[in-house]
Amino acid sequence: MNNYHDERYFIDSDTLSPEALARKHRIETDPSARSNHMEYMKGMEVIKSDIHDKVMGHVDSVDFSKYTARDVLAALDHHTCTVEDFKALLSPAAAPFLEKMAQKAKLETSKHFGNTVYFFTPLYIANYCENYCVYCGFNCYNKIKRMQLSMEQIEHEMKVIADSGMEEVLILTGESRAKSSVEYIGEACKIAHKYFRMVGVEVYPMNTDEYKYLHECGVDYVTVFQETYDKDRYEQLHLLGHKRIYPYRFDSQERALMGGMRGCGFSALLGLSDFRKDALASALHVFYLQKKYPHAEMSLSCPRLRPIVNNDKINPLDVHEKELCQVLCAYRIFMPFVGITVSSRESKEFRNGIVKIAATKVSAGVSTGVGDHEEKYKDSDDEVKTKTADVNAGKKTSDAEGDEQFEINDNRSFNAMYKDISGEGLQPVLNDYLYV
Repeated sequence: MNNYHDERYFIDSDTLSPEALARKHRIETDPSARSNHMEYMKGMEVIKSDIHDKVMGHVDSVDFSKYTARDVLAALDHHTCTVEDFKALLSPAAAPFLEKMAQKAKLETSKHFGNTVYFFTPLYIANYCENYCVYCGFNCYNKIKRMQLSMEQIEHEMKVIADSGMEEVLILTGESRAKSSVEYIGEACKIAHKYFRMVGVEVYPMNTDEYKYLHECGVDYVTVFQETYDKDRYEQLHLLGHKRIYPYRFDSQERALMGGMRGCGFSALLGLSDFRKDALASALHVFYLQKKYPHAEMSLSCPRLRPIVNNDKINPLDVHEKELCQVLCAYRIFMPFVGITVSSRESKEFRNGIVKIAATKVSAGVSTGVGDHEEKYKDSDDEVKTKTADVNAGKKTSDAEGDEQFEINDNRSFNAMYKDISGEGLQPVLNDYLYV
């Protein structure tokens, strides 16, 4: 294990005891104090899969500097985008051809999705976490207000959201089996199934039988972010907890499909490592799983690092909007049928633009905190809500709310988002799924 210490990520809480602080500093600075991130923990299911080796065979050997303008133009000229073409489109050589990439991506999006844009909203039901992921606001050492919603509170939040017209919800928790058990999540999903036609989860990775149970509770879509596919960097960023185990997380989507889920979402968090390699790995993860499970619906997200509560120094470094646009266009050209989600981490202006080119799904009426959707939805004055959210910047002022996982960039309500997307000449779609 390599020693690594980026001061941007490390913030000490004044509530930690001297012993806890000493332990925190040791695992931050001494690799020998950390467990092996490639060894499964007790209770983690091991499946026989060749997907990882196929993906990383390309990622470990790629040299983006070898691709030329000729390679990029050839990739754009091909009817079908090969893996090598995709690598060329992700390379620095493709930057001058971003407009041509956008034109082709727009054509592919229109061909396969028409002018539709799907809407969903995330609902955080708990923010307790047992992991120490140094870039995340929920990490176990960060001083934030923790909260777990009761079933009554969950139902209230869901009713508030459903009354707005939203038909798809994504349920999220911090990664704590103690505070957010599989059964707790399952009961929340049963409630969601009463109010929404589409229920997804973005929670800690589970075993196949647990995903089967959640599917029986009404879930048919599972999203898991690998964060980074760079094993060394992954080890340096995930210092404690079940999330530290790289291979178990990598196989999450396949276990979900084995458990009966209809589809899965994938992503790396761009800015944690080499964004080109992480984008390549994310797409190939989808590509090879799609070949193995052709019936499954796959989607990609492209989030960038955002500041968190108590640490505004975290940022996506070299992943600017042009680079993000390049990745999204390359995704669309490589996999024309795959859904692409752009979250509220990005600005209103960027999201309004990218849905006309490559993205097919956006979040609306977003809160990454716990228990504050009524505040988000009850005020019809969207300008007021946006200003309030900017001032609070992730910190909750009510005892009935838990702090946010990260700061969002687009605070638009569902109604404002619907109006803006319609105004761009696109057709907002709330749902076209039936749970099976």
